[in-house]
Amino acid sequence: MNVNETNASQHRIWVTGLIHKEAYFLLPELQEVFENLTIIKPIYDNAPVFLENIYSDIADDITNDIDLQNNLAKACKRIRYCSDLDCSDIKKLKDSWKDNFQKLQNDIEKEKLIFALLMVRKAKEYWLKITYPEWSSSEENYKDHIMTSIADFYSARDDNPKYHLSVFFKVLYQKFLQGK
Repeated sequence: MNVNETNASQHRIWVTGLIHKEAYFLLPELQEVFENLTIIKPIYDNAPVFLENIYSDIADDITNDIDLQNNLAKACKRIRYCSDLDCSDIKKLKDSWKDNFQKLQNDIEKEKLIFALLMVRKAKEYWLKITYPEWSSSEENYKDHIMTSIADFYSARDDNPKYHLSVFFKVLYQKFLQGK
């Protein structure tokens, strides 16, 4: 799950781990960003954004994901660190993910499970379901505001290998701007 920062600068191609860039907007630590927005609060499914609800929806739709069905074995190799997930078929993956998510109390283990979900399921459609009904300007303008807040979150964490994007930009900075 973490980036190996020691050899990161030698890579020509980076694979970030999560299947869609929008997944990086939905990581558990970002709940505080959504809660602390100073302008109109975003809405998901007629309620304030609560990321665990989004994860539940993503998991509920596992069996409808044709790409995942066709590439289940390959996808499950990416999440083999979650030994409690049953990857023998797509329905069992869904059920085992949901069962584990409901019973886990440990935030670190829960986070691993969320990360595994976001490694095999696309998050873009769920990101797009976040709305701003009372916002008077364009939706694009509001999304820019949220993404700026998310960028601020990541920029403050460039020393943590858990945050792939932060480490990636730190490595780019060191490699190209500082000539290292």
